[in-house]
Amino acid sequence: MTPLFYREQEKFYVSVDCIILGFKDSKLYLLISKRKFEPLEGQDTLMGGFLRSEESLSETVSRVVFEYTGIQDVFMEQVGTYGDIDRDEGERVVSIAYYALIDLEMFDENVCEIHNARWEEVEKVGKLVFDHNLMLNDTIDILRRKAAAQPIGFNLLPEKFTLPQLQSLYEAIYQTTLDKRNFRKKILEMDILEKQEDKDKSSSKRGAFYYTFNKEKYDILLKKGYYFSL
Repeated sequence: MTPLFYREQEKFYVSVDCIILGFKDSKLYLLISKRKFEPLEGQDTLMGGFLRSEESLSETVSRVVFEYTGIQDVFMEQVGTYGDIDRDEGERVVSIAYYALIDLEMFDENVCEIHNARWEEVEKVGKLVFDHNLMLNDTIDILRRKAAAQPIGFNLLPEKFTLPQLQSLYEAIYQTTLDKRNFRKKILEMDILEKQEDKDKSSSKRGAFYYTFNKEKYDILLKKGYYFSL
């Protein structure tokens, strides 16, 4: 039996909203869909869902991300909690936002058809429902701070990538052009990339060597207090 103290309290809805980001052709993309019900039916929205009684918060986030991407074991971190009284026009809803970084090569395109979803360039995202634009802006701020201190961007790349691809990712995150020589020097000095024997020759005959990210080496650097800065 529920104790009287709990029974006397008001009850609210708790939801998660997911800022799902991908990277392709030197651009950062956000997965959005059309809201299927009122209020604001038909307007652009982030992916989300309500916390279920049998779920932990992390389980809810994992369920929502898998439902809308078809990918498991995705890199996710919490953005913050959004609880303005009138943030949701339907009910009093407290939302906990998470961002997820996915490799678009693993994305199941059929998911877009099922959920009437699409990938939109982050710089071209228009008005989203409720406070979802604020969640997106907060996510980009966090991503920029994180990327300046640790190689978080590798979660947006395929397992094998080139240095030009890596640089274009950071340029998409920061929306600026980085000096090629300086960027490569700092990245390679960390000694966390493993050079491969094969090359990507899609953009030139000479081609660019592929690299892979060595997480074990990076974890060792973290323990030593290494600080990466662009």
